[in-house]
Amino acid sequence: MGEIILPEGWSNCTLADIAEVNPKKIEAEQDLNAGFVPMSHAPTNYNGKLEFEEKTWGEIGKSYTNFKNDDVIFAKVTPCFENGKAAIVKDMPNNIGAGSSEFYVLRARNQEIPASYLLGIIKTRKFMQEGAGNMTGAVGLRRVPRAFVESFPLILPPLAEQKVIADKLDALLAQVDSAKARLEQIPQILKRFRQAVLAAAVSGKLTETWRTRNPNKTTQNLLKNHIPLPRPARWKTRSTSLIQGVHATAVGNPKESPVAEWEWVPLVDVARMESGHTPSRNKPEYWGGEVCWIGIRDANRNHSSTILDTEQKTNELGLANSASRLLPKGTVCISRTASVGYVVKMGKPMATSQDFVNWVPSDVIDADWLKWLFVSERESLFRFGKGSTHTTIYFPEWLSLHILLPHLLEQQEIVRRVEQLFAYADTIEKQVQNALERVNNLTHSILAKAFRGELTAQWRAENPELISGENSAQSLLVKIQQQRTSIKTIKHRKGNT
Repeated sequence: MGEIILPEGWSNCTLADIAEVNPKKIEAEQDLNAGFVPMSHAPTNYNGKLEFEEKTWGEIGKSYTNFKNDDVIFAKVTPCFENGKAAIVKDMPNNIGAGSSEFYVLRARNQEIPASYLLGIIKTRKFMQEGAGNMTGAVGLRRVPRAFVESFPLILPPLAEQKVIADKLDALLAQVDSAKARLEQIPQILKRFRQAVLAAAVSGKLTETWRTRNPNKTTQNLLKNHIPLPRPARWKTRSTSLIQGVHATAVGNPKESPVAEWEWVPLVDVARMESGHTPSRNKPEYWGGEVCWIGIRDANRNHSSTILDTEQKTNELGLANSASRLLPKGTVCISRTASVGYVVKMGKPMATSQDFVNWVPSDVIDADWLKWLFVSERESLFRFGKGSTHTTIYFPEWLSLHILLPHLLEQQEIVRRVEQLFAYADTIEKQVQNALERVNNLTHSILAKAFRGELTAQWRAENPELISGENSAQSLLVKIQQQRTSIKTIKHRKGNT
């Protein structure tokens, strides 16, 4: 790389040349009110507000990192440093505050150096990447060394230009932060959109027009020639309670259908209920085969989708020596204990742990529709469970589970519409993520241009008298050094008296 050409009036220096790192403790009355800043209160965006709690100086002054208004604080520990937790200290009660011991404090050595200029330096990609690369300490508690901060190299503009740069950064990055904040709201909007789509799907609203055009496609006609499946062996243990779900599920029969063409149907009549089991962990020969075995972690990672592979696999020997069974492709699995409400559809024959209830659809149920039904009704599942700390839905409730069943063709139309709308939401979500990446890159690009002098090239051309001679950066550095030398001399004399 070639030598960096300094803009006119700029000088090379280090961060410690223009800012003191971790100044000495502040002396203040113990009953004086001050601001207390835990790490959680520090923002990550450039213009983020530093929140604080009001406490007396006696409570916080001695044990925590001290700072005052117009200081800049930033996290030194992982992952807070990499997340960009940093802010200008403002509006502290009585001008003082204290916070996490994992903060570094920067205090300008010349009071005219803008705090926002110092904040901009530590927000640059160069500072953040090199700081992360120089961290020391154990994994999980790695910290940016103070020596790195103090020796970080800068090219310093004249004081007047620093103020112009700081003003430009405040204006430009405020716009960037505003755009970023709006983009970050969209995933939550999309989450609510998906929830609304599913609610409309299982309540009949999504296909109201379809039913008008297909008046004969009713549940009654669907089940006219359907022979209910054999009752499970433990049928007599079924619950006799009536627990209404949100839209389309209930323990017991609510009888009245909110959709004229749909009917409440016992799920065991239209889908075969299966449980799962875990082959003995004490038998290594039962594990490591070709049979996918679904556990809670698999269901968590694949929730609401078709599962094609699992973290653990068993084999024919494991199945033969346990109550676990190989279930067919299209089986819909719902976690019923440990973590209630994860839903997956098998993309090929698999087995599951005992944490699941599994439903093998008959020819009157579309497997994807059943999957979306349970995804939509997750809140209902918690109503059906027992236990406040660890909810479990026991088999008596599953045996009595009723679903609000549409005609098979309407089920398929519901699936088509849901997946079409979800694909639309997924596309928007990807576009938002790409836009967020561009916005984050824009922040770094603006900062890089600012600290190379590119944002103020025209200003320098229009104001040559403000960047030369006594107004140059070199002159500022000399003044700062003279002040530091003078302070050291005074301290030395006091120490000798």
